[in-house]
Amino acid sequence: MIRFYAPDIESTLALPESDSNHCVRVLRHNAGDIIEVIDGKGHEFTCKLIDNHSKHTALEIIEKRDAKLPWSNNITIAVAPTKLMDRMEWLVEKLTEIGVNRIAPLLCEHSERKEIKVERLEKTAISAMKQSLKATLPRVDPITPISKFIEEVRKSNAQKFVAYCDEATDKRLLAKAYESGSDVVILIGPEGDYSPTEISKLLDAGFNAISLGDCRLRTETAALVACDTIHIINQLNS
Repeated sequence: MIRFYAPDIESTLALPESDSNHCVRVLRHNAGDIIEVIDGKGHEFTCKLIDNHSKHTALEIIEKRDAKLPWSNNITIAVAPTKLMDRMEWLVEKLTEIGVNRIAPLLCEHSERKEIKVERLEKTAISAMKQSLKATLPRVDPITPISKFIEEVRKSNAQKFVAYCDEATDKRLLAKAYESGSDVVILIGPEGDYSPTEISKLLDAGFNAISLGDCRLRTETAALVACDTIHIINQLNS
């Protein structure tokens, strides 16, 4: 099933330029054809093409449907971006496919990458949302200093975890520490791990140090494993 993305479909009754071009020039849809559109806000639309303009394809909404996500809790993955941007794009794609509500890139003391292009990651998320047949786009934040993020979530009722490699710190396996059904925030650090100061702030803010298993994982792999672990636990206990 090919879906088109139009975040403002109800007010514009049209596809944005990128999807208009794909719809008309690539797929060769014509006036009168029926297509499926999502708005990234949890809604699906069955639409009829009114005008097959390649920059602003006009639509008529035939039906609007709610399309809830297949999980009920809120999942936030906060991760220090990898040095190679293509690995970060891969992570955003896979997190969106598996299912995540928010992706928060973090600026840490040992971060290899200190800048990101949010628009580029959002395009990756949009493509993955359409491919995985979801109608809700995960929130992708600008890169945020870890201290600011800590203060933001300090009073959150979500379970808060930080994956940390230091063997001197007591840690529980995420699969045993997480309480199914709970909102969750999971932090994954940079290639050089967190600084002692950052870990101290995280523990003081109520984050629990966790392990993702006995194998050493790359940053993007660890973030993906953490997210999938949450889904598996919730599915087993549903």
